[in-house]
Amino acid sequence: MSSTVAFIGLGHMGGPMAANLVKAGYRVLGFDLVPELLARACATGVEPAASAALAAAEAEVVITMLPAGRHVLSLYREDGLLSAARPGTLFVDCSTIDVADARAAHEAAVAAGHRSLDAPVSGGVVGARAASLTFMAGGGAAEFAAAEPLLSVMGKKAVHCGAAGAGQAAKICNNMILAVSMIGVSEAFVLAESLGLDHQALYDVASTASGQCWALTVNCPVPGPVPASPANRDYRPGFAAPLMAKDLGLAANALRAGGVDAPLGLKAAEMYAAFAEGEGSALDFSAIVRTLRPRNGTTA
Repeated sequence: MSSTVAFIGLGHMGGPMAANLVKAGYRVLGFDLVPELLARACATGVEPAASAALAAAEAEVVITMLPAGRHVLSLYREDGLLSAARPGTLFVDCSTIDVADARAAHEAAVAAGHRSLDAPVSGGVVGARAASLTFMAGGGAAEFAAAEPLLSVMGKKAVHCGAAGAGQAAKICNNMILAVSMIGVSEAFVLAESLGLDHQALYDVASTASGQCWALTVNCPVPGPVPASPANRDYRPGFAAPLMAKDLGLAANALRAGGVDAPLGLKAAEMYAAFAEGEGSALDFSAIVRTLRPRNGTTA
């Protein structure tokens, strides 16, 4: 295995992912602009670096987990990450960013003499902590093979989706499915409430019938049927609504750019954007169910 990994971005996702690499025996040099996050990561065995560039200079693999494409591109270019790394370094970006930004980051890395892979994740904070993430990777087959041992430490599944940007494409498509599913499941529970149908009764039927889906059986939007779902802890994330809104914004951009007719995806993006900017700013994405009740005159 590669002896040294630089991990840039040690927040709710990056911190646990870096910790799992340490547990597996990798030397991890970490950096984050927030001192508290860096200190928390260091408590798990991550070695602190004075800057992202200094971390990259010592590593065979550089993993980034950042908020948006502009942060990745700025780090690669203006902040000198690519120029600091040794030739042939493997750059693995696990952020969820625009497909065009992912391809631009790949081109910049290759032009600087490095290897590149976009590898966004699904599974949220719980998956990051439990090392049960799913990675969706875009890039060359050789780059995927080189990264796979690290990905297997941080997750339970890694899928090579195609060329550069394909991992990001898979991520936004997957989350568009999830968002539309969650809204549909939520609407069904609100309809059940208006008809006097018990939550558990609907769950018992739909969870073993044609309505079965992840949004129902794992992240059920109402309290009771799935004890581990965020609905049973006042909708504490989980997968926060603002993150879902961000991913749907990326999907909406891609839909418009490609001229794809996807009214449900665009409506889901609109609903989650409004929810994330308002009452859902600190809630799990399944709390979207709350926005449906007032206009329908029902209560949980």
